[in-house]
Amino acid sequence: MTAVRQAFTRESADARRADLIEATAAVLAEQGLAGTNVRAICAKAGVSPGLLRHYFGGIDDLVAATYEATSDRMDAIFAGAVDGAGANPRERLNAYLTASFRPPVTDPELLGAWTAFWALARSDTRMAAIHATSYAGYRARLCELLIACGAADADRLAIMLTAMVDGLWLELSLDAASFGAEAAAAMVEKAVAALLD
Repeated sequence: MTAVRQAFTRESADARRADLIEATAAVLAEQGLAGTNVRAICAKAGVSPGLLRHYFGGIDDLVAATYEATSDRMDAIFAGAVDGAGANPRERLNAYLTASFRPPVTDPELLGAWTAFWALARSDTRMAAIHATSYAGYRARLCELLIACGAADADRLAIMLTAMVDGLWLELSLDAASFGAEAAAAMVEKAVAALLD
């Protein structure tokens, strides 16, 4: 009788990297910067510390990759909101801005990860560069949407609206009962109407 060879499949390198990035975001959200270390991340991902070092140069590289991946995920969510809004320029603009007040952007765990990224951006040049690139991209897309609505001084308006959305998102994340997601969306839409009409 011949022994049957069991098929062995190994997760792809991309899948392993994605698992480690997801675990890092979760640990940052749950434990903050102080509790984010190789051991906690590897335990969350169910892998050995050696695997982390195999795919990333170290924890700093992994946290930077996590910030980039989280920013990319948010960009895709905002782009999807615009695509789903149809052809009307004002509706596309409002969809882009108000996507921050709907799931999955309102996931409470996202606050923990973002605050860690923001804290690191103040002291780490690589994280600051990721932050600058991410926010510049958000504002550039917002500018395009504002221009499509006929806005004058779209660059300035993009900065102002970004700050408003970030502030409302932060308050909602800290206290969801304070004024609610629908009220936040209505405030942004009212501001857009006042600025563009």
